[in-house]
Amino acid sequence: MNNATLASHEHAHHFDGSKYVFGFWLFIMTDCILFATLFAVYAVLHTHTYGGPHGNELFSLPFVLTETMILLTSSFTYGLAMLARTTGNKNIVIRWLWLTFILGLSFISMELYEFHNLYVEGHTWATSAFLSSFFTLVSTHGLHVSAGLVWILAMIHQLHKYGITPVSKTKLTSLGLFWHFLDIIWIFVFTIVYLMGAI
Repeated sequence: MNNATLASHEHAHHFDGSKYVFGFWLFIMTDCILFATLFAVYAVLHTHTYGGPHGNELFSLPFVLTETMILLTSSFTYGLAMLARTTGNKNIVIRWLWLTFILGLSFISMELYEFHNLYVEGHTWATSAFLSSFFTLVSTHGLHVSAGLVWILAMIHQLHKYGITPVSKTKLTSLGLFWHFLDIIWIFVFTIVYLMGAI
C-alpha cells in the first residue's frame, strides 16, 4: 500500500460525514438569511438615486444575459462532473471540474468588467443608496462564486492526491449544492436587479 493510499485511508478514517453535512446545511441556511437581507435592502433603496441614474440607464441586458448563461452552463458542467463521479474515473471528474472553473472565472471576469465600467463612468458605491445596495448585493454573490472557485481548485487537488473516496464524494456533493445555490441566487439577482431594473 503506497503512501497516497495510506493517507487516503487515514483521511477517510478521521472524516465525520454527519457533522460535515450538518455544518454545511447550517452554512447554507445562514447564507439564505444573508441574501434575503440584501435583497430586502435593495428593494427598499433601489429608487433612491438622489438625481443619479436608474438601473435602466446603467444595465446592459445582453451583457448580463451572457453572464447568466455562462453561470448556468457551469452548473450543467458540474452536474456532468457529478455523473462522472459514479464511474470512479477521477480524470473525467477533474476535466469537468476544470471546465466548471473556467466558466465560473469567466463569469467573475465579466462582473469585474461591468463594475470597472461603472466606476470609470463615475457610478460608484458612494454615488447613491441605489448603487450602494446594488454593489453590495452583486459583489456579495461574486465573492461567493470566487470562494466556490477556490473550493473547486481544492477539490481538484484532493482528487489528484487521494482519488475518488467517500470523503471526496461527500465534499463534491456539498460543493455541487453550494454551486447550484449560487445559480439560484443569481437568477433572483438577474430578475430583480437587472431585468426589473431595466424596465
